[in-house]
Amino acid sequence: MKKMKTWKQRQNRNGYLFMLPWIIGFAIFTAFPFAATIVLSFMNVNSTILGFELSFAGMSNYITAFFKNTEFLPALAGYLKMAIPYTFVIVVVAFIIAYILEHITKLKGFFRTLYFLPVIIMSGPVMAKLLETKTSDMQAFADDEYLDLFIVDMIASYSRPLAGLVSDTFTQLSTILWFTGIPIVLFINGLQKINPSLYEAAKIDSATNWQILWKITLPIIRPIALIVTVFTIASIGTYDINPVYTLIVKYMANTSGGLGFAATYAWVYTLTVLLLMGLSFLILKEKKTKVKHY
Repeated sequence: MKKMKTWKQRQNRNGYLFMLPWIIGFAIFTAFPFAATIVLSFMNVNSTILGFELSFAGMSNYITAFFKNTEFLPALAGYLKMAIPYTFVIVVVAFIIAYILEHITKLKGFFRTLYFLPVIIMSGPVMAKLLETKTSDMQAFADDEYLDLFIVDMIASYSRPLAGLVSDTFTQLSTILWFTGIPIVLFINGLQKINPSLYEAAKIDSATNWQILWKITLPIIRPIALIVTVFTIASIGTYDINPVYTLIVKYMANTSGGLGFAATYAWVYTLTVLLLMGLSFLILKEKKTKVKHY
């Protein structure tokens, strides 16, 4: 028993040693800046020749953000208006593509590589240039460019704001598709781990492909969908298409007190993102079935 305990201790020690570089990097580059951002949100920060001067501001930065500043709340609303439909479209499209790629037999490796290429491009300045070009091109079109579509026109007869939301999604569809690379890989990984005997048993019981999809595939893939949703919410907020991100960068460049406002906006934005992730968890979490005891 003592030898087994010693072996477990060695395994735990080796595991922590393996994670030590990541733990150090997380503490320096994530945990400390995160805590510093919270502190700065309660400060007035001014840049001088001698460096930054900090003075306690209390809740004034938050009061300014919510009640005095005319940019922050519209930017935050714009982010929510973008993140919710974009995330839904990305998750659905990524699952459909992954499902198709998992069931095709010819050129499977080629198509998987093709759909993953945007991830490589997104990692560098090429994606930033594409987004810049996309934004400048979008300014040449009217906001109701897609309102002439039948489906959008039908939705507009019931709700004009909802039709505008659908129109905006169509407008940015090419950009949205760039974010499906990693979600596709995650969904394929989840689909490959489903036991084929479940499908065989369902077919023996005369289940259709549609029934197999809804009763077997989707419930099993639900945890992967949660991971994909959380990843998508976090990733789409780090590009210039996010108005809050643009606003934070703008105030970070302001040397006369702007850093305190930028920290306030970043902290409120972080709470908003965490709230969206929490709602995603409540929607996609696995439901525990109650076992009846007789």
